[in-house]
Amino acid sequence: MENVYVNKLGRVALEDQPLEIVERKGLGHPDTICDSVMNQISVELSKEYINKFGVVLHHNVDKSLLAAGIAVPAFNGGKILEPMKFVFGDRATFKVGDEEIPVNEIAVRSASDWLKENLRFVDPEEHVVFQSEIKPGSIALADIFDRKGKFLGSNDTSAAVGYAPFTKTETVILDLENYLNSKSFKKSFPESEEDIKLMGLRKSGDLNITVAMAMVDRFIDSEDDYFKKQGEITDAIHGFVDGKFGFDKITIDINALDVRGRGIDGLYLTVNGTSAEAGDSGQVGRGNNVAGVIPLNRPMSSEAAAGKNPVSHVGKIYNALCYRISNRIVDVTGVREVYVWLLSQIGKPINEPNVVSAQIIPASGVELESVNKQIDEIIAYEFDHLAEFCDDLAMGKISLC
Repeated sequence: MENVYVNKLGRVALEDQPLEIVERKGLGHPDTICDSVMNQISVELSKEYINKFGVVLHHNVDKSLLAAGIAVPAFNGGKILEPMKFVFGDRATFKVGDEEIPVNEIAVRSASDWLKENLRFVDPEEHVVFQSEIKPGSIALADIFDRKGKFLGSNDTSAAVGYAPFTKTETVILDLENYLNSKSFKKSFPESEEDIKLMGLRKSGDLNITVAMAMVDRFIDSEDDYFKKQGEITDAIHGFVDGKFGFDKITIDINALDVRGRGIDGLYLTVNGTSAEAGDSGQVGRGNNVAGVIPLNRPMSSEAAAGKNPVSHVGKIYNALCYRISNRIVDVTGVREVYVWLLSQIGKPINEPNVVSAQIIPASGVELESVNKQIDEIIAYEFDHLAEFCDDLAMGKISLC
């Protein structure tokens, strides 16, 4: 494959550096909700287009705003005074010949279904007002879909970067949030909200995790009850992380703004499990990378992958593909660390990137020359199978947040 550059990265692997910061915005965080919902809308539109026309048609629904409502938490259950407003934006194909595609209906239905499935206490009909501002696409970008060839032209000039492997800090932050939002955890601790934010700070071998997790007020009857249940959750977190990830010590700080003795004003409570009910709005592209974390020590693409179309928009395709290639390079070659960069040019077929760059930190005793051929073969293989990768994106088989 042409335009492939492999070079040695002259720095220490992140795992061996003395300081690391990793964040994850959990399932119910307003930014994660926006990413997840808009990508689900793209998936459902893609399925509709394929069902009616046999191909994915032009759409990019990667703009949204989840505007916070007004809520008043209270012991044993508060009230929602004003619903959230969920605004969907950008472009899609509404009509082919005489055939209409109910884009806005699909968008609202997709959002409602996602909210019902993932947020236990959010009733989309009662707690959310939907406003779809999705409009027909530009003629120039839509024309890309009418051109012949196995692969469409890129509809943007865009760069993406991915890396592998995850550090221990990235792994524990991702795994812990998944655990805290698992069905088994919610069964044991129904008072824990879905809007969980984790911030990990590693200093050498010690890790501190700051946990923001409001308590669902209908399960809390007093200040003492709040702190009792918070303590039980803290113990459960320690039970999950201690001794399992290779750190010398892990400390947990949960809801650091809490103050005893101030009653309900000093507690972190929620009515329906997300800060979007009152405290925080959300947007696409402000949350986790496509691998699921916000790694402050790593390079990251500024592209919002969620909601972009899966067959021509490299802002989605290359963002996800960088991580696929990076993981395969580590699995096959055993290098210490790798960063993969992809750059597209608008109009150029998506299987012909302007450049592919693999930056390698070799493992001890491994020379770059000994893995060059394997890396070239991995990159060539992934681009040879790009159509299948795009199909998986279209069907929602690849997670993006």
